[in-house]
Amino acid sequence: MLVINGAYGEGGGQILRTSLALAAILQRPIRIDHIRAGRKNPGLAAQHLTAVRAAAMICDAKLSGATLGSTSLTFEPQSDPIPGFYEFDVSEACEGGSAGAATLVLQTVLPPLALASSLSTVTARGGTHVPWSPPFHYLRDVYLPMIALLGLAAKVELSAWGWYPAGEGEIKATLPGRTEPVSAFPETRGALKRVHGMAVASSLPAHIAQRMRDRAARLLDQVDLPFTLEPQRVQSVSPGAGIFLVADYESSRAGFSALGEKGKPSERVAEEAVEALLAFHYSRVMVDKHLADQLILPLALAGLSVTLSVERISQHTLTNLWVVEQFLGPVAKINQSQNTIQFTAKDKGAL
Repeated sequence: MLVINGAYGEGGGQILRTSLALAAILQRPIRIDHIRAGRKNPGLAAQHLTAVRAAAMICDAKLSGATLGSTSLTFEPQSDPIPGFYEFDVSEACEGGSAGAATLVLQTVLPPLALASSLSTVTARGGTHVPWSPPFHYLRDVYLPMIALLGLAAKVELSAWGWYPAGEGEIKATLPGRTEPVSAFPETRGALKRVHGMAVASSLPAHIAQRMRDRAARLLDQVDLPFTLEPQRVQSVSPGAGIFLVADYESSRAGFSALGEKGKPSERVAEEAVEALLAFHYSRVMVDKHLADQLILPLALAGLSVTLSVERISQHTLTNLWVVEQFLGPVAKINQSQNTIQFTAKDKGAL
């Protein structure tokens, strides 16, 4: 049994999610100790417990320690990832419900099910646009198109918006199953084709979305970048607001977002997202700082030789690479001075 130290590096939930995904793919029994030791409230919260249960279901794993607040867990897969029809609801993990991120639950089970033998569908309920997690639009417009280049195919649709504190959003994912392995992955992003996205007010006055859209449009106009940006008003259980932008390049995509808060001007929300987008654009690197974390697992599985230039080597990135290498051995070298991740070719990928 492989033992993973959940306190390593940034000591957060990504150690758990990456470990679960790899254990399911490789049928490797694991024990994770000190789960989320680096967080204010250590142990399994509702979102993490839901991810554990979801990962166990797709590979018929035996579980021990799968309870709220648990800081130690054993996970013993009994089969290859099982294609099927699944539903996971973060609100069922704790009394009173939760806005825990449905997107992070999906990111736990997507790689194993994308490698399964046939079609799967997954419905995940919880927070779809909440702090400290990728919003649905990043998942759909950045993460999935990029891992599709590595042969991991999935499509998602948003059935209901879920904001903090109620959550109750819903995402439906369709995964056709294993595709042909790829032989290359782009190392440069190419020219910018366009910026596109939306400014959203959910169960709030329409002028909030319009103000975010107009401020973002003025900033993008000033630097002469091509863009399509629409205001949108939607309904949800909890009110919420945010702006979601995608920079679409010839060979890559990057995503930037900002969420509204009580007392925070709509214009400032737009400025945060646009400022992050422009900083990335002028850096000329291949992937944004969040995508750097999220590509480590699929690139390691692919066994390709590729060097990624990234916006920033975060502690999160270093930690995630460490987790992957506990399962697969050395897969990449990080150059922090140059902000690059160099993946080493394998004769046959991890699969």
